[in-house]
Amino acid sequence: MLKSPKGIVMYFLIFFLVLLLALATYLVLGGPKLPSDTDAIIENVLKSELPQVIRGEAGFVTSDGLQIWYECIAPAGEPQGVVLLNTGMAGDAIAWPPMFVRAFVDAGYRVIRYDFRGTGMSDWVEHWNSKHPYSLADMAKDAVAVLDALNVDQAHLVGLSLGGMVAQEIAVHNPERVSSLTLMSTSGCAGDPQLPILSSRHFFMSIAQGLPILKYRLMGGEKNLIKERIAKMVMAGIEVDIQETAEVVLYELRERKGFNIKALLQHRAASDVSGSRYESLRMLEVPTLVIHGTDDKVFPIDHGKRVAELIPGAEALWLEGVGHVFPYPNMGSIHARILSHLAK
Repeated sequence: MLKSPKGIVMYFLIFFLVLLLALATYLVLGGPKLPSDTDAIIENVLKSELPQVIRGEAGFVTSDGLQIWYECIAPAGEPQGVVLLNTGMAGDAIAWPPMFVRAFVDAGYRVIRYDFRGTGMSDWVEHWNSKHPYSLADMAKDAVAVLDALNVDQAHLVGLSLGGMVAQEIAVHNPERVSSLTLMSTSGCAGDPQLPILSSRHFFMSIAQGLPILKYRLMGGEKNLIKERIAKMVMAGIEVDIQETAEVVLYELRERKGFNIKALLQHRAASDVSGSRYESLRMLEVPTLVIHGTDDKVFPIDHGKRVAELIPGAEALWLEGVGHVFPYPNMGSIHARILSHLAK
C-alpha cells in the first residue's frame, strides 16, 4: 500500500511509462503486414524515371473565381461516350486507381477527371469562412465548367462518396448534361436523422486501428509515405498493385501540391450546408446505378438503399461484407456491371 504522496506519484509515473512503452510497441510492431516484395518494388520505382501518371489533355478552367484542374483521356477504341469521375472527400483526380480509369478508356469512353476545389492542382480555398461555406452545388458548378471547357454536352457521371453527392447535384440542376449516374458509397442526405450515422465507437476504433500506420508518416520520406498508402489499402482489404500505387504516390509528392487537410473540413461543411436532395431525387429521369457495401460504417447501407428507392427506376448493386473502401474487392465484376449500365 502506498502511504506517501511521493509513492503515489512514483506509481503513476511507472504506470504512464509502461503505457507509453506499450503504445510505442503497438505503433512499431502493429499494423497490417505488407506484401513481401513491397520494399523491392518501391526501391525500383524510386530509382526509375518519374512515371507519367497524367496521360491525357490537362488544363485549367475558371469556376467561381477558382482555377479548377482537369485531365481528359482519349478512348482506346471506338468512342462510346464521355465519363466524368467525381472522387471522394478531399481527394484529387489522381486518387482514382489507374486500373479503374483504364477500364473505361479500354471500353471506348473518353474519361474526364478533375481536382475538387481545395485539392491537387486546383486552387486551394485560402479565405474560407466556416459561417458561409461553399456548397455541393458550388462544387457541381466546377464540374459543369470542366464539361463546358471541353465542349462536352453530356456525360456519364460516376461519383464516389462525396463525389456521389456532387454527381447528384449536377443531375438535379443540369439533367440535360447527364447520360447516366453511377453512385458509389454515397448518400442523398448525409445528415438524415432517420438513417444510421458513423458511430462514435467505430470512429474511435478506426483511429486506434490506424495508429500503427502513423509510423510511416512520422518517419517521413518518399518510401515511407508510399508504404503508408499501401498499408491503408491492405488494412481495408483492398488488393494492391504496389507498382502503380508507388508511382501515383511518388508523382503526387514530386509534381503536385500534396494533400490539403483543410479540404476535409471544407468538403464536410459543403455536405452539411447542402442538406437533403430527397425531393429532387424523386424527380430525376436519369438512368441510375447505386453501388454500396453492406458493411459501410461511414454511410451505412440504408443511405444507399434510400437513394435507390428515391430515384425512379434506379438499379442497385449491394456488395456483401464490403465497407467504405475503394477500389472495392472483385472490381472486375463491378467494372462489368458499371459498363453494362453505361451501355443501356
